[in-house]
Amino acid sequence: MELINQIRDKARAAKKHIVLAEGTEKRTVAAAAIITKEKIAEITLLGPVDKIKEVAAEVGADLTGVNLVDPEKSADFDDYADTFFKLREKKGMTPEKAVETLKDPLYFGVMMVYKDKCHGMVAGAQNSTGNVLRPALQIVKTKPGISTVSGAFIMITPNKNLGDEGILIFADCAVNPTITAEQMAEIAYCSAKTAKEIAGIEEPKVAMLSFSTKGSASHELVDKVAEAVKIAHERYPELEVDGEMQMDAAIIPSVGEFKAPGSKVAGHANVLIFPDLQSGNIAYKTAQRFGGVEAVGPVLQGMAKPVNDLSRGCSIDDIVNTVAMVCCQK
Repeated sequence: MELINQIRDKARAAKKHIVLAEGTEKRTVAAAAIITKEKIAEITLLGPVDKIKEVAAEVGADLTGVNLVDPEKSADFDDYADTFFKLREKKGMTPEKAVETLKDPLYFGVMMVYKDKCHGMVAGAQNSTGNVLRPALQIVKTKPGISTVSGAFIMITPNKNLGDEGILIFADCAVNPTITAEQMAEIAYCSAKTAKEIAGIEEPKVAMLSFSTKGSASHELVDKVAEAVKIAHERYPELEVDGEMQMDAAIIPSVGEFKAPGSKVAGHANVLIFPDLQSGNIAYKTAQRFGGVEAVGPVLQGMAKPVNDLSRGCSIDDIVNTVAMVCCQK
């Protein structure tokens, strides 16, 4: 909880404005009240205002200080629809279709972020990851030089000897089933930023993971990870990254020293990049369920402006914490 409290404190200091697109969803409404009461961020809830108030009464949420916006009745609606039409005109968008699309709170919320009315958007309590990402990729898109959105988890372990005083970043554990070497390098860079901006890791040490350490095995899957390390060194010379290496070589000093002597990362990694979604997702859930590690996230990274997805099984606290993390993203 110490790190969570630190993230919430960072969010308060940042004084950001976050839009929650699922404004009639019970957990979201309850979270909006908590976030506002604790001054973590300014909140806008999207949806029919009467319906939002009904839900608030049902869950006992005091929405004093929360902005309630019905997209279809907003004074900004026509401008947003026109902007969306112009952004997507070459993709076959028509003015009429743009109007219908912007009635969807997910699209309206992302347009608020695009127009700098809000710092970021959080959704996903009742929508799939695909539905949340689609408007984000169509409107705000990815950061310059980044082609891939990825999902990182902040892993908090009671073993302070691991990572950065027990804090590590795992990625990509949420978005991309398969990745290229170039994408793996990008994910490494974005994950190091997440480590600094959100987890407070001042010196990210990035390990590119495989079933091989420094050529101990020969396989095309190993070659991909080794190539990713090479690309990362070329594109991000400021990034402390090494690999390919096995998990134990990455996080256990004695193993790292034995398997990868001379490496500044081996044995001391605090950012772990997995070669595909299967390995990343399995690893974080294994650590969570077998190792008593707290997994916070996912944090969507690589977007030009912050948009974050929630699990549909999220708790109220999960929503509050996700909003706080989005406030810390730059």
